[in-house]
Amino acid sequence: MRSRLCRIMNTAEPPNLIAPFIAHLAHERRLSKHTLTNYQRDLKRLAAWLTETGTGVIDRLDAQMVRQYLSWRHRNGASGKTMQRELSSLRSFYRWLLRENRVESNPAVGVRAPKSPRKLPDIFDADQLCSLLDHADTDLLTIRDTAMIELFYSSGLRLAELVGVNLGDIDMSEGELSVIGKGAKTRRVPVGNKARESIQHWMRVRANLANADESALFVSRRGTRIHPRTVQIRLEHWAQAQGATRHLHPHLLRHSFATHLLESSGDLRAVQELLGHADIGTTQIYTHLDFQHLAQVYDQAHPRAKKKTD
Repeated sequence: MRSRLCRIMNTAEPPNLIAPFIAHLAHERRLSKHTLTNYQRDLKRLAAWLTETGTGVIDRLDAQMVRQYLSWRHRNGASGKTMQRELSSLRSFYRWLLRENRVESNPAVGVRAPKSPRKLPDIFDADQLCSLLDHADTDLLTIRDTAMIELFYSSGLRLAELVGVNLGDIDMSEGELSVIGKGAKTRRVPVGNKARESIQHWMRVRANLANADESALFVSRRGTRIHPRTVQIRLEHWAQAQGATRHLHPHLLRHSFATHLLESSGDLRAVQELLGHADIGTTQIYTHLDFQHLAQVYDQAHPRAKKKTD
């Protein structure tokens, strides 16, 4: 059934409903391309399943149909996190249908997906990360890459936020950066001294790569705004060149920023604000990381916690 469903997803197109909804998300809510792709894929998969099984149509669902779909997704290996996202897509879709007076209720409200065990994010040890960053750069691309990594770690940016930074977004004298986060929300974040030094180093040589009319802070070899995938590849290349024994990616730097800041300050609300989390529950995962670290210290240091050696 799965291969047949894929064929239906590629051929069955309900643009009368899904397409204008996606346009609404793009133009009114200004969501990212990645988020729009997820919404569209989630809804098209549901529409294809409804067509394949003859269960119904996407704008005439009830709670039982939604539960049947989730059961099918669960049997086919979808994770709790994936199903939660799909439910969120469906709820948003029906909120739009309600606004457009196309339906009278939202069938996804009150339906819950099974929870997945929450995986703690991986982080770099602070000393290890600092030792990787403390080196002399002479190559043009390495100067750029170091500035990107310093800014990731200094300000806890998402990948899309870093790529979107323009020349005028940074106030070097005040050490502040204005970024556009999820939902097109703007926030101001601090930029540390080390990051400012690296960015200033990059700015002195940026003209050797950037097109004259390019506003992006970080540019590619072509002189235009750097692509997110290029950033990911360059971070991995940079880490290998510096002798790192672990994979380096943007979110690992964001996780490290949040964890190290929380360990030092204990101020969860401040970390939430700096990360741009709408819900403090999202930020609270870092308290688990912090406790995990504290528990490890306790096990190693407390005289009544140490394991006896043979």
